[in-house]
Amino acid sequence: MSAATPAPIYTADVLDAHPDWVAAAPLFGDFGGHLAFHGVIETVKVFEDNLLVKQTLAQPGEGRVLVVDGGGSRRCALCGGNVAALARDNGWAGLVIYGSIRDRHEIAEVAVGLKALGTHPRKTIKRGEGQTSVPVTFAGVTFTPGHYLVADGDGLVVGPTAPSLGG
Repeated sequence: MSAATPAPIYTADVLDAHPDWVAAAPLFGDFGGHLAFHGVIETVKVFEDNLLVKQTLAQPGEGRVLVVDGGGSRRCALCGGNVAALARDNGWAGLVIYGSIRDRHEIAEVAVGLKALGTHPRKTIKRGEGQTSVPVTFAGVTFTPGHYLVADGDGLVVGPTAPSLGG
């Protein structure tokens, strides 16, 4: 079951407190039921195949964020309504997908953060090819498993640890 939603952390506040954190290029649209989300990064690297995405999201998320390097493909969707619900049900804070999603209307109702390049109605094939828990680079950022990601309507930022924002 999903844990309680943590208080939002905002990217502008993070960059004010941690100017050395990296901000991603503004490529992503917001699709999930939560606009702001944050957590420790886990990664999947695939191409037009979402089987590893589903398998990873079937594991306990513990408030983590799954970053999916889909090679930037916009020819099919790496996440749909059922996959987003799987993420929510297993306690993932959100997903960042360098690729497309589908079922936008369903995903908008799911209490999980989701950023992606756009939408496409075609589902993927299921080969199970790809890698998990490896650094991936896109949008001018290297996303390293174990590092921290903060996302909101302004964009997303990445740093080595959970941000301390002080008072």
